This record gives sequence, structure tokens and C-alpha cells, in this order.
Amino acid sequence: MSQRRVLLIVGGGVAAYKALELARLFRKAGVAVRPIMTPAAAEFVTPLSLAAICEDKVYAELFSLTDEAQMGHIELSRSADLVVVAPATADLMAKAANGLAGDLASTTLLATDKPVLMAPAMNVRMWLHAATQRNLARLKGDGVAFVGPDEGAMACGEFGPGRMAEPAAIFDAAMAMLGAGGPLAGKHILITAGPTAEPIDPVRVITNRSSGKQGYAIAGALAALGARVTLVSGPVAISSPPGVTRVNVETALEMLAACKAALPADAAVCVAAVADWRADEVFAVKMKKSPGGPPTIRLVENPDILATLSATGPDRPTLVVGFAAETNDLEVQARSKLKRKGCDWIVANDVSADGVMGGDENEVLLVYPQGTDHWARASKTEVARRLAERIASDLA
Repeated sequence: MSQRRVLLIVGGGVAAYKALELARLFRKAGVAVRPIMTPAAAEFVTPLSLAAICEDKVYAELFSLTDEAQMGHIELSRSADLVVVAPATADLMAKAANGLAGDLASTTLLATDKPVLMAPAMNVRMWLHAATQRNLARLKGDGVAFVGPDEGAMACGEFGPGRMAEPAAIFDAAMAMLGAGGPLAGKHILITAGPTAEPIDPVRVITNRSSGKQGYAIAGALAALGARVTLVSGPVAISSPPGVTRVNVETALEMLAACKAALPADAAVCVAAVADWRADEVFAVKMKKSPGGPPTIRLVENPDILATLSATGPDRPTLVVGFAAETNDLEVQARSKLKRKGCDWIVANDVSADGVMGGDENEVLLVYPQGTDHWARASKTEVARRLAERIASDLA
């Protein structure tokens, strides 16, 4: 297989420093990186630093006689397999959406015939501005793929959507778009993610605080390693990772049916927070308050998806990984679940602290029959990459 090539366009914003780590991840994976920097990007990151990591010169000038004679913006735009823009500033997005070509970065984007992945980064008010949202919609309509932005604290002191996705998440999305090769090429992996929503009446459900972030990050990381990934997802507000087949479900019964339909699989990773119980009878109309007090709702147990997939049989995946969100006695609870469910590994995390359930970081304990591994607190994308690499090693 020929070496995969990425053209990395670095926009001018505080998040430009993350482009160095992104370039490092590409080079570590054997991907060639050719960098373009806008003049504003050079105010945040030195071209020398980026060139050293990419092991290639940095291109910056549209009217460079040397570069135009030897390479040119046309050749730059078409010499790679994928164009990655990180950070994609509001200015770069606006230029690309409207076909402007006043500098090397925007001219290259206009001239390229290759897939484009953008990782937006800007102030929350800039991101939510109607003009940026129009540009986003137009770019998506033109076929541009996006990763992020994330929600969180920003350098300007504000909080909200607009923070650039972590380099690991951008890398995973890019590798999934590049598509070919990887240690999991030819493997099919089933992932469950998010909560389930068990109806009580037409408007009320039994659910939980799971955001689906960890499961989606794992799906993306596995796809980036070349796996064919089927993601069975409960109701979440997250875009599908590139290269992943997503099956949307609501209830535990629907999730189990979708998982069975996705078999056979080489591995199953059950990250979803499946409701333990559902209403025995769903009210046909919305329940109303009454002088007699609240209604009595009889609960029945939902099927155990992890135990079902772990059961011995011809369709059992070679590797079945469960997740355990606990509030006390983490290792004891995880090892008990490992034995009770019959799976191969349990990834346990303590969700007793505020901000863990639905947050952007995780600290986990990987429990398996021979022992345990503690993984220090890290972003969910980093936890996902580490687990994906461990799965790839196990299935090799």
C-alpha cells in the first residue's frame, strides 16, 4: 500500500498549537504531512516547529516565485489524499464557503479535488453567529466533513461550543476518511453507545445521563484503525464518526435486536448505558395529575445485552468488552460484573463525581481475568484511542 498523504492547513487562532500534536500523530502513523500556514497562524506557532514535526517545508506564500514554479497551489491542492484544516477559523470557513481565493490556504481549498476535513475553532459567539452557521451548512452541502467543535472553556474566558476538537479526535476522523489499511482492516466491530429511553407514556421516558461521547469516540478510533464499525446508538446529540455505520434505536429491546442483526462480529464493545428496567405497560395517553395521587408504574427487567453477546455460541464475538459506571468499590464491582456477565474485559469508571457522566474526560480501570490496568484521567478521545489499540493487539 502506498504511503497516505495529508495536506494540513493551519489557520490563525489560539488552537493552532494543537496542530503540532495532530501532525505528530499523523507522522507516528506513517502518514506524510505537507503543511500550509496562514500568516495569522504564524503568530501562534512558528513555521520551524511545524516543519520539524512534519519533516517537510511549510508553505505560506501564494505569490512565492520558487514555490509556484516548483509546486504551485494547484499541485499542493491535489498532491494529498486528504486536506485537513485545523484550526478552521471563521475566516477560513467563510472564504471556503464563498469560493474566495485571496491567499494560499483559501486558493488551495478552492483548487482541491480531494476530500476536505475541517476542525472549527473560534469564540462561541462567532460559532453561533448566523453567518458562520450559513457557511457551515453550505460547506457541508459541498461535501466538506467536520469534526467538532467541542464545548468547553476557551482562551477568551467564555464557555460554550467553539473549542477545537482534540488532536486525537481529528486524527481518528482523518484516518477513517483515508480509509485504507490499518491493524483492524478486515475486522467487524460492534459498538453500543448512549442511553436507552424506555417510554412510560407518549411524552415521558425512563433514561439516564449518558451522552454517548465515550462510545462514539471508541467507534471513531476503531474505524481509524481500519475496522468496519457498526454503531448501535441510543438517542444522543452527536454526529456519527466518519467511516462508521450507525443504527439508531430508542429502547433496550430495540438495541438488542439491532445488535443481533449486526452479528457476526469479531469484537463487541458495549458502552451504552442500557436502562435496567422498563414500564410493564405503556400508557396510551399522557398521564395527568389526579386527586388520587401519582399513578403506580410496574417495572419489569430489560434484557441483558452484554450477557447475551457474551454467551457461548456460534455468533459470540472473539472479544466482548463491557463498561461499568460505578459510584463505589470500583474494582470489586467491575470484577463482579466481569464474572457475572461472562465478557472478556470490563472498562470501569467512577461516575460519583460531578461532571464525569456526560463530560469530556474519563479515568478508567481495565479489568480482565489476569489482572487490572489503571488509565489516568484523560480525554475520552484519548481513552478511546488507547482501548482501540488494545483491541487491535488482542485481535491480531
